[in-house]
Amino acid sequence: MFIPTHIETLIRQHKSAGKTFNAYVYDTAPLQEKVALLQAIMPQGLEVFYAMKANPHPAFLQAALAAKVTGIEIASLGEANKAVNAGFSPSQLIYTGPGKSIEELEWSVTHRVRTIHIESLVEAHRLNAVCAIQGKTMEVLLRINANFDIHDAQTTFSGGSKKFGIDEEKLNEALPQILALPHLHFRGLHVYAASGVLDVDDLLHNCKLVFDLTKSIEANYAGVNCDIIDFGGGFGVDYLEAGINFDPKAYADGLAQMIADYGFAGRHFVLELGRWLAADCGYFCTEIIDIKTSRGKKQVVCAGGINHFRRPAALAINHPAQIVAMHVGKLFAEQETIHQEKVYFGGPLCTSADKLANDIYIEDAQVGDIAVFGLAGAYGLSMSNVGFLSHAMPQEIVYTPKATA
Repeated sequence: MFIPTHIETLIRQHKSAGKTFNAYVYDTAPLQEKVALLQAIMPQGLEVFYAMKANPHPAFLQAALAAKVTGIEIASLGEANKAVNAGFSPSQLIYTGPGKSIEELEWSVTHRVRTIHIESLVEAHRLNAVCAIQGKTMEVLLRINANFDIHDAQTTFSGGSKKFGIDEEKLNEALPQILALPHLHFRGLHVYAASGVLDVDDLLHNCKLVFDLTKSIEANYAGVNCDIIDFGGGFGVDYLEAGINFDPKAYADGLAQMIADYGFAGRHFVLELGRWLAADCGYFCTEIIDIKTSRGKKQVVCAGGINHFRRPAALAINHPAQIVAMHVGKLFAEQETIHQEKVYFGGPLCTSADKLANDIYIEDAQVGDIAVFGLAGAYGLSMSNVGFLSHAMPQEIVYTPKATA
């Protein structure tokens, strides 16, 4: 990992106050650049939505708005309010996710979100009842728990028993009921098989299976058209720095050919991208508080742990790491340092689960330096155990060219 000069400059500027440094540093330029790339290469009819669960910070929403994404994928009323406050219209919101409450459905119908993605028959009937009371009809997609998955993905959302969607083998039972509900307008399918996929061919194979499913439904149900097909997200990020990067151009070209082969031109295709857009926009930066050897292994204790950056422990992976040397003098002559060795990084929490990285190689570090973990712009602070032990929240520092010029 290479820390850009402007990011290191921000770290040093905010550390200069002398207090313990614990922060996320954001630069949303990569998000806007990636959206622009997708808009240039993707086939006609494909729409990019920012999945704000990856990072709901206002700076990310404002960057998505400036990049002119089609809209925002939300999964709660709180996300809806944040998206609207950032400048998005409710008509630009697609509402996904299981367990939508009655209050969330009422808000969605009242404010006319673009589509609601049905996860179960209970949800379909509940939404229909809400619409009936308001005298409205809502456009819906049906989320399907397909009977296939992508085995090499970081996280799978289909195949086996899942809380997401309606099982594919139950479609003949569920779809007629949904089509019969008078206040729901069926528009198409949402099939999200996996997240964190690096192999383009795997993700394109998922698209083919979704297209096959679409063809089957339209053949079996007269007058039913799947005008909208939502693939979810899935673009992977190379957290291990193995040189295996997802190739969006290859995906775009493969999808365009598939759309032509299936005769699906003129339909709308949806990508809900979060991690791939946001990951390299953020750095988790935390001061090294202590270094000690425990039974032959260096333990590095930092100001922040899983309370601020839970993802490495939750997914059992290391994020790329680098040290910003602050050149703080030793407290005593025998104070331990790190030199060309693999070490364990943890935080200040009273649990052995408090891991930031394990067996990660560090060239040089000492107490007072700043450990910087890259690719931390997605699923960072918002998915962390922020209430545990009641530590102070980390800063969130947003880079703007004017601020550091």
